[in-house]
Amino acid sequence: MSAETTLENATQDSNLEKFVYDDQIARMFALATLVWGVVAFLVGIVIATELAFPSVNLGLDFITFGRLRPLHTNAAIFAFAGNAIFTAVYYSTQRLCRARMWSDMLSRLHFWGWQLIILAAALTLPLGITQSKEYAELEWPIDLAIAVVWVGFFGVNFFMTLARRRERHMYVALWFYIATIVTVALLHVFNNLVVPIGLFKSYSVYAGVQDAFMQWWYGHNAVAFFLTTPFLGLMYYFLPKAANRPIFSYKLSILHFWSLVFIYIWAGPHHLHYTALPQWASTLGMLFSIMLWMPSWGGMINGLLTLRGAWQKVTSDPVLKFFVVGITFYGMSTFEGPVLSIKSVNALSHYTDWTIAHVHAGALGWNGFMTFGMIYWLLPRLFQTELYSTRLANLHFWLGTVGILLYIFPIYVAGLTQGLMWRAITDTGQLAYPNFVETVRVLIPLYLIRAVGGVVYLSGALLLSYNFFQTWKRRPANYEEVEHYAPALEPHYDDDPAPQSRLSGVLEVAKKLDVFEQLAWHRRWERLPRLMTIWVIIAVVAASLFEIIPTFLIRSNVPTIATVTPYTPLELAGRDIYVAEGCYNCHSQMIRPMLAETKRYGEYSKPGEFVYDHPFQWGSRRIGPDLAREGGKQSNLWHLIHFRDPEKMTKGSIMPPYPWLEKRKLNFKTIPDRVWAASYLGAPYDKAALNDSIALAKKQAKAIADDIERQKGPSGLEDKQVVALIAYLQRLGTDLFKTPKSPNPSAEPAPAADNKTARAEPASTR
Repeated sequence: MSAETTLENATQDSNLEKFVYDDQIARMFALATLVWGVVAFLVGIVIATELAFPSVNLGLDFITFGRLRPLHTNAAIFAFAGNAIFTAVYYSTQRLCRARMWSDMLSRLHFWGWQLIILAAALTLPLGITQSKEYAELEWPIDLAIAVVWVGFFGVNFFMTLARRRERHMYVALWFYIATIVTVALLHVFNNLVVPIGLFKSYSVYAGVQDAFMQWWYGHNAVAFFLTTPFLGLMYYFLPKAANRPIFSYKLSILHFWSLVFIYIWAGPHHLHYTALPQWASTLGMLFSIMLWMPSWGGMINGLLTLRGAWQKVTSDPVLKFFVVGITFYGMSTFEGPVLSIKSVNALSHYTDWTIAHVHAGALGWNGFMTFGMIYWLLPRLFQTELYSTRLANLHFWLGTVGILLYIFPIYVAGLTQGLMWRAITDTGQLAYPNFVETVRVLIPLYLIRAVGGVVYLSGALLLSYNFFQTWKRRPANYEEVEHYAPALEPHYDDDPAPQSRLSGVLEVAKKLDVFEQLAWHRRWERLPRLMTIWVIIAVVAASLFEIIPTFLIRSNVPTIATVTPYTPLELAGRDIYVAEGCYNCHSQMIRPMLAETKRYGEYSKPGEFVYDHPFQWGSRRIGPDLAREGGKQSNLWHLIHFRDPEKMTKGSIMPPYPWLEKRKLNFKTIPDRVWAASYLGAPYDKAALNDSIALAKKQAKAIADDIERQKGPSGLEDKQVVALIAYLQRLGTDLFKTPKSPNPSAEPAPAADNKTARAEPASTR
């Protein structure tokens, strides 16, 4: 019997229960999806334009590229895609369970709590309040709110609805929802363990190599379990509905689900090839990433073949058009992902715009188009009227498709251009493009085309907004609430008789395999949500611990370097300014052991250099040069002028000016808290650093300010933020070359080198 069958004339049957679906919550999340989607796309266009024209920020600190990029990614993932997920879950779960959501109050608390979280992100990220961990930038109070809303409101409501369902067997979409809710909770909690030093600042409990591992255990699996599994659940429910066809293969859906749940969680380390992460970890990540191709394409095939016998509908139905192209982009992205995880390919692609193109092909094509298709299918049903304009929906489809292609093709070209130019070596063994900015100037036309593609994609979303509004205007004065009837589940259920082998004349093991392949065991699991959830947790936790435990416990993964000492109090403050300004969005701090990189930047990075980095700052993209060996390459005055006017120091730079750093005072009162937190996390500070951190910071700041003044720079900078940031940059990468001695983090550092005594060639700016 269908999970959505309405039993008519059944009020006389005392065994039947009456219920009405809560469609209002789906309407609310659908509207939020659209609103935040437009915001995310608009912010994306702004930062894409800033790459070509840095002056677009109008000299305002809160709309620089470094501040807005985390806002764009969070809005696209957690606001746009997140609200789309909740729309799908709340609409489909009720019908698949033949039950209203367990608590209307929890549904509303979930909705308003999630919108407040997004609003908090929109306010804090442009203000520079960030943890700097990709897709996990939000600070600890917001992280706590996310945990409460996700687990306490959403998770409890969902699982209680499963417990009180009236349909015994859980459909495949519900399996993917279970995996999403459980795994995202685990990822969020363990990646965001921090030591707070105030309401808006905290430090990760992990450092360096371990922090990088945890971040990409989270980051990759956020893509897996926030942008993949729930959208597969969406696909398994809404695609058959739109096509009026059953899903192609039940067995393939089982293979697809369990393979993804088990394999995906291993793949995160492939983001860290050739870094200071142990080779065994990144190799393991690569192997499992390659294995991911098979189950991922199993899901794509299952989706596309569901349309067998219904392909003629695709030509006229915009919903199916969006779904077909969305699933196709899923297949393309899940093929490209394993390819990019191969070390030899990753050596070329990592830190380039190739990764950006890959991510946007998935986000705009897979997540975006599946969301648009779902909304168009839902609009007539949620508002109980005809869709305002199918013609506009078809136009949206073509604008979206053209927008994606205009966006990703130039960025693919940009990524390949970057990778090839960075590693180009002349016949004499020298860098063909020694000045980093040479590799930036050639990309400007491609960045402009990308921005145009974003505008086209946004215009399609605006058409959907108009269609949404006009359909809403045609809604009835009062929505009809259809009453449904279904019997409650009996507390006891007798399983079907165990299947017998269909084989004869073969070994007993072959008969057992035949019985296993009939999947009666899985059919039993489908009526036991608790058991299904436990097996998901086991699969996710087992795979995670297999990588996490060796990474944290084997000392050889992070060899000790005697000359590496904690940051001074002033450098700690400068590092926090570096994080707040979003410098990690454009600069890496990780030199890979490759000829072109060591020639350009210096000695490759060692694991032991990052033991005091909470959080790590390796970055994932190079719009500007790597800074791992920046210390001592330039004078203090050079850095000051560079922040004031980058174009003056490097012709063609696309780095925006940061004049406010020279004007804003450094809050020395917060420095003791920063030093205490670093000490608590393992930095071996002496009593002088712990008790007199303010005095030590002011002493170092005055030394740098005096050095700038001696070079005929401005005076009076000893209490400005720029001095702290310069102190941090001048420290980067220098510990490796020190003469071993007893650690003394409170000691005053030697004055930074000027251009004549710099120990290495200058790193070109953006």
